[in-house]
Amino acid sequence: MENLYKLYKEHAIISTDSRNIVAGCLFFALKGENFNGNNFANQALAAGAAYAIVDDDTLPEHAQFIKVPNVLDSLQKLAHHHRRQLNIPVVAITGTNGKTTTKELTAQVLSVKYKVGVTRGNLNNHIGLPLTLLSMDKTTQIGVVEMGANHIGEIAALCSIAEPNYGLITNVGKAHLEGFGSFEGVKKAKGELYNFLSTHKGVIFFNADNPLLTEMVNERQAKGLIPYGLTTDKAAILQANADNPFLHLAVESYPEIKTQLIGAYNADNVLAALAIARQFGINAEEAATAISNYQPSNNRSQLLQKGGYTFIMDAYNANPTSMAAAIENFSNLQAVHKWAILGDMLELGAATVVEHRSIIQQLKEKRLQNVFLVGPHFMEANIGNNFQAFLSVDDLIAHLQQYPLPQSASILLKGSRGIQIERMISDE
Repeated sequence: MENLYKLYKEHAIISTDSRNIVAGCLFFALKGENFNGNNFANQALAAGAAYAIVDDDTLPEHAQFIKVPNVLDSLQKLAHHHRRQLNIPVVAITGTNGKTTTKELTAQVLSVKYKVGVTRGNLNNHIGLPLTLLSMDKTTQIGVVEMGANHIGEIAALCSIAEPNYGLITNVGKAHLEGFGSFEGVKKAKGELYNFLSTHKGVIFFNADNPLLTEMVNERQAKGLIPYGLTTDKAAILQANADNPFLHLAVESYPEIKTQLIGAYNADNVLAALAIARQFGINAEEAATAISNYQPSNNRSQLLQKGGYTFIMDAYNANPTSMAAAIENFSNLQAVHKWAILGDMLELGAATVVEHRSIIQQLKEKRLQNVFLVGPHFMEANIGNNFQAFLSVDDLIAHLQQYPLPQSASILLKGSRGIQIERMISDE
């Protein structure tokens, strides 16, 4: 590891894709179900990589090959070693919903005062997290890392690499039930962050308005707790309407928090970022300005205008918890014409049918009649109900070409990534 770290310090850019080589980088030849980076080691060197870290014993000897027992393991150990040399605070963020938005808001407010190393996009897994740590250098003052998981044990593994001093679980909901096995499995997996911080005398930020998170903290008899939330922060969500649908918050001791986020459910994400900002000495005015300057992207809580319609784009992903929150928020939006276009929620395993039926029941309770459902799961759950359901986005697009929605309509787009609800805009 010392030899590998010495090479890393001389060649601090890491690549895992032979198609995107930066001159002088280290190429880590990772393997997956459908690829083997060892097969592209020579190509990476030809493209300008300084060295290729490989684990295929059949490769010929080469001065620029660094052979290791396991490339992924070496990448993770290198990242862990580097994290220890950095000796900086690291804030870890996980949760069922809102972790990417919370991570980005947190980085935005901390950047007022610090050089922040942060997870890019949602590179939050066993490969993305090491790459995030290795992208930090001696100028980095704080790390903000996102941790994702769909199986028990994965958050614990990521904690062992990143060794966070601070952490936050945004919420615990019904997602990836196929991998976690049950909602209790989700709780256990997300709680691995609390376990690590409790054991290592870290600081836990927790939403005191969330009874489940409060219970999880109390179960662990965790110390170093910093609560936040609407009640704790004496905050209120201001009324949104079609002309001004963005989330605005009144928070005690802060100027009005004006965001460019759609959805009252983002209030918890904003308050989490403010709590972390306070811990690191960001004053109220600077924090409020930083939050107001944050622009969501990648189909997360975005407002888009196109073709005379207002789209509330929340189609990066979906699970029963986030879908219910989006519907609740949309039902409260004051608008003349409202339509909800909802796509299947994936990776729910045995809970698939009952969870889709639960969403349909919520639509009826909220008296949302202008609804299009998309995907085979919603089609099955819709049997006996009166909503219009379509097997695919293509089928719905064809329908709307023949029967367009009224101009000036506000349209919610929500669904799992695999359904590609966002094509409702791109194909329009």
